Amino acid sequence: MDKLRFLEIEFPELLASIPLDTAPLFGKMNVLQMIEHMAYAFQQASGLVVHPALHDAETTQKMYRFMMSDKPFRDNTPNPYLPDEPLPASYSAQPQAIEALKQAIQVFKETFTDQPEKRLLNPFFGELNFEEWTHLLFKHSWHHLRQFGINQNND
Repeated sequence: MDKLRFLEIEFPELLASIPLDTAPLFGKMNVLQMIEHMAYAFQQASGLVVHPALHDAETTQKMYRFMMSDKPFRDNTPNPYLPDEPLPASYSAQPQAIEALKQAIQVFKETFTDQPEKRLLNPFFGELNFEEWTHLLFKHSWHHLRQFGINQNND
C-alpha cells in the first residue's frame, strides 16, 4: 500500500465516514478532537511544532525500531506532551476539521519536496526523514481509525 497516497486520499475519506457521535473504543478524544490531533501530528512532522527529545539514544533507538515495525500502537498509548484531558475541538464541523487536516498533510509534503532526506526531530523516535515520518503518520492514523472502529482488514 502506498502510505502517502493513503494519508492524502483514503485517510480523509475514512475520517469523513465516521459519524460525529461515534464513541471511542479507547481513549478520551471525540471524532473532531482526533481529527485535529492528527493535524497536529502532521504539523509536528513538518517541523512547525517542536518538542525536545524525551529519551537517551539507546531508548530512542529501541522506540525507533518499534515505530518502523508493523506492530500497532497500544490502546491509550500515553504522550507526555499532551494534556490528560483532550483540548476542546477548534472546529464544530467535520468537513472543516478534515480540510484543515488535508492542508496540514500538504504542508508536510511540501516541507520535504526540495529536501527529501531532510530530518526533523520526533521526541520519541529521533530524527526522521520523509519516508520515516510517512510511515509513522500512517501507523498513527490507523491507531486512531481503530479508536473509532475502523480496522485495516475491513477498510
